[in-house]
Amino acid sequence: MGTRRQFSREFKVEAVKLVKERGVSVAQAARDLELHQTVLRSWIRELAADPQQAFPGKGVMKHEQAEVERLRREVAKLKMERDILKKAAAYFAKDSL
Repeated sequence: MGTRRQFSREFKVEAVKLVKERGVSVAQAARDLELHQTVLRSWIRELAADPQQAFPGKGVMKHEQAEVERLRREVAKLKMERDILKKAAAYFAKDSL
């Protein structure tokens, strides 16, 4: 199995333009660019859904993704705090009996 190919934002945008602006079929564009049609179709959908933030690049998150990640970290922290408080409450409850 080979290594996974990485494509720049510019490459993806140009690949989508082949289909959307120049009228090349998805099948033909995918063959010409040596891509799987599924990959090209997903790029077309992603660019149509959010032209400004599509293909943010390696290590760069869209605003929504960054917010979801922040909330996940906060939930994990709150669960840990809750578990500590439960253990403390159980300890003191046992102690008062």
